Amino acid sequence: MNLQELAVSYENLDLLASQVVEGFITGLHKSPFHGFSVEFAEHRLYNTGESTKNIDWKLYGRTDKLFVKRFDEETNLRCHILMDVSSSMYYPAESNSKIKFAALAAAVLANLMRHQRDAVSLSCFNDQVVSQTDVKSSTSHYRTIIMQLQKVLMESPKSSSTDVSIVINGIAEQIHRRSLVVVLSDMFENTENNDALFSALQHLKFRKHEVIVFHITDGETEGKFNFDNRPYKFVDSESGDELKLYPDDVRDIYLKRMAKFTNELKLKCNQYRIDFVDADARKSFDQILLPFFAKRNKMR
Repeated sequence: MNLQELAVSYENLDLLASQVVEGFITGLHKSPFHGFSVEFAEHRLYNTGESTKNIDWKLYGRTDKLFVKRFDEETNLRCHILMDVSSSMYYPAESNSKIKFAALAAAVLANLMRHQRDAVSLSCFNDQVVSQTDVKSSTSHYRTIIMQLQKVLMESPKSSSTDVSIVINGIAEQIHRRSLVVVLSDMFENTENNDALFSALQHLKFRKHEVIVFHITDGETEGKFNFDNRPYKFVDSESGDELKLYPDDVRDIYLKRMAKFTNELKLKCNQYRIDFVDADARKSFDQILLPFFAKRNKMR
């Protein structure tokens, strides 16, 4: 069953995220973000009365002395998820909308961070940040994120534009420790002039962050422009502008511009060493995310 077709209650959203993460970890036997999480630093003598959870029992067996493993907390992964909630993300107006894919992706990432006891935050944005959580690793914080995602899915779309560049630049200024930044967006800001967007992505890399861009589109209509050749009224979900036409009259020029925009985005991400994931919201969720996680695992 396509995960996007299931209900969007808190229980289902949490369950779906858990199933994807557990299935992935079981399949790979290791974390896709290995190397970011807590790493062993050194041993120190155990002090009577402290927690025994980090005692190295193998070393005790060899030395007959109690040593505690110390970890380098600076290697903890801090993950910042930036999710586009502008009007265009609610397209198409059916179960497999881009916003549902984005919310499920965010839930999976948050669940994965919880598995590793790493810190995660969620920022929802359109032309500005509309909601933002702290960066924490607790179970209660994870629940807060899931409830925020559920709220986004339950809301009716409001007319709002996208300004990915302003949001990314603002977040980049806020993050003071090296982090993983995940952008979930259709990136439809200004496909005619992408300089501001590319500059913002470069800003994140300049600050030494790992960056992943999920370019979320509806593959059939936005990607292939797969419409029957009959009269349509196309409505810009962000501006409200309307255009009546036959799809065949504009298909070639649309596909060329869309390809130009996507190729430029891919090339810039490659240039800045940003992971780019071309995500079709109509496809099965695990078919998109799991191969991506496998790639991250091989890159460690």
